[in-house]
Amino acid sequence: QVRLVASGGGSEHSGGSLRLSCAASKYPSSRYCGGWFRQAPGKEREGVATIDNEGPTLYADTVKGRFAISKDNAEDTVYLQMNALESEDTATYYCVARFGTTFACRANAVDFTNWGQGTQVTVSS
Repeated sequence: QVRLVASGGGSEHSGGSLRLSCAASKYPSSRYCGGWFRQAPGKEREGVATIDNEGPTLYADTVKGRFAISKDNAEDTVYLQMNALESEDTATYYCVARFGTTFACRANAVDFTNWGQGTQVTVSS
């Protein structure tokens, strides 16, 4: 079992920035696909961004141009840099990961077997 620990959430004003981090307890395979989902109260869960060994594979239309996902292989940590924050970005953010798979790395929640505990992001206007 891989443990994912998410951190970096908090409160920010519109236009501000936050960086989320997701540290994995281990990497059971060199093949990696991971990323971030978010869920706001009363809204459906949304895939925000995904990344694999080659780099970013997907950004939601709602965050394109504002968010950037990256991976530090030495630290086994994935980051989500969130810039130009909007009130609509307010949600609980969950990091996800799967290892050893070869199919496309996309934001399909059912494809991910490892989920972090969630970190709250609140953006005030």
